[in-house]
Amino acid sequence: MDGCLLATVLTILPSILGAQCSADDSWSMKVQAEVRATEGYPVVLPCSFSHPNHTPHSSLLVAWRQGSTVLYHCITHAGSQACQPAPHQDPRYRLEGNPREHDLSLRINSVALQDGGRYYCRVEVPGHKHASYEDKMGTLLRVEAPPRILSLSLKGSEESGFSALCEVEGSPLPDIQWISPDQLLQGVEMGRPLGQGSASQHHTVSQLPDVHPGQQYTCSTSNPLGREQATLYVLSPKREACPAASSPPFLLLLWLSLGAKALLLGGVGVWAVQGRAPSGQL
Repeated sequence: MDGCLLATVLTILPSILGAQCSADDSWSMKVQAEVRATEGYPVVLPCSFSHPNHTPHSSLLVAWRQGSTVLYHCITHAGSQACQPAPHQDPRYRLEGNPREHDLSLRINSVALQDGGRYYCRVEVPGHKHASYEDKMGTLLRVEAPPRILSLSLKGSEESGFSALCEVEGSPLPDIQWISPDQLLQGVEMGRPLGQGSASQHHTVSQLPDVHPGQQYTCSTSNPLGREQATLYVLSPKREACPAASSPPFLLLLWLSLGAKALLLGGVGVWAVQGRAPSGQL
């Protein structure tokens, strides 16, 4: 019985392997493992395919996604060369290739840092069983950008002391240096700011403690694509005049005013007495 079971297994196994190979051989898709782009410029993600059931008269469904988000979707109808995009399609995305020629390459205009990630190309041939394919490895898009200073600010008070903050972005992630007119200063990396999602991987913040009024401090940031710097001028706080200092002149004016009124009243009284005296003598 063991011999019969072994013979049965050996008979079934080649048919299973043959079915898997046949299924794999029916599709062929070629993508680029990694593509690099510069922020603000267009980029093309290559993708081509072949399928034995695809003919020039077949309709095709084409889709590109990043993660679970479908970014581009179009369909070519029988007898048409154009691939009609889905309604409300983002105009930054368009099909660079011609699906009729087995080219599904995607063009992204004005690439941003947030566009970085892994993209997947998918094609379907309607009317054929299991006639769909998506490359499982995908294409990794790396977007590079020169450093940019997002903010340079001062925080603190005279009681607690002042510190300067410099927030920058770029890819690769930029380095930050603090410079005074006389020397390099030691800043403290505060890491990536919270609440910015995946974009935070391109942001970093540096803090410079012990900042003194009346001085200037320069934040300089750089990566292989360039350098940028900005200078913070810390002004000395204005001293407000003490309210007590204004009291003596006010009191002096008040006393002078009261004194003038007293003299005036005294003069009127004397005049009144002198004016009544002759009448009394009569």
